[in-house]
Amino acid sequence: MPSGIPYVVDYDDAVFHNYDLSQNRLVRIFLGSKIDRVMENSAIVICGNNYLSERAQLAGASQVECVPTVVDASRYPITKSQANKIPVIGWIGSPSTQCYVLKLKPILEKLCLNNHVRVVLVGATASFVEQWGNLPVEILPWTEDTEVQAISGFDIGIMPLPDGPWERGKCGFKLVQYMACGKPVVASPVGVNVDIVNVWRCGILAGDLSDWHTALQTLLNDSDLRKSLGGSGRQAVEKHYSLQAQSPRLVKILRNAVQS
Repeated sequence: MPSGIPYVVDYDDAVFHNYDLSQNRLVRIFLGSKIDRVMENSAIVICGNNYLSERAQLAGASQVECVPTVVDASRYPITKSQANKIPVIGWIGSPSTQCYVLKLKPILEKLCLNNHVRVVLVGATASFVEQWGNLPVEILPWTEDTEVQAISGFDIGIMPLPDGPWERGKCGFKLVQYMACGKPVVASPVGVNVDIVNVWRCGILAGDLSDWHTALQTLLNDSDLRKSLGGSGRQAVEKHYSLQAQSPRLVKILRNAVQS
């Protein structure tokens, strides 16, 4: 620490790839190791998954702590699905990630035709609906005040991702939000998604489009399975992926940084 003042850095995205994988050659040359130097000189690096932790260790960080992305569980009530309600497959994200869910268009078209399913996208741009053709996709604006209510209206939460270096650095925040509301998840087997789903038994991993169709069809046909997986997800949030579960550990980490 050149300044002599200890500092802690926290990463829940692979921000180093903005530099070392930049399309700009000069950025790669002069700034490719920028984040590595920040990690190396920090007292503690806090990372949201193993992919980020491994990078911090390679950078020479003196101490690396893996702390999962969390939510405030008290903000996320568990809601029961309404009887005879048309099932909702839901996604929450941002304009920068809405392209991921469009890859599922062929599957969602089949499911909507055969099962009278609704598709709700939270946080996508209003114009994104034009790319779905005749598929009755509903787009809801994202706000901090309404996001929990929107997710509570889902029956299944989805997180499709390509298997790329940036995506491997993501920390599964969408999944954690779905789980906090007691919703089963279907997710691409990329990065931390694999650990969340396999360890906590809160949903189904789906690789190709055939896997996605099978996973979604299975959950749509079995309300008891949706309830069971959703319940497991909520327990995972309460035990591990919540502010309530992780704040004592985070306090300890920060105190250690001050004392180092």
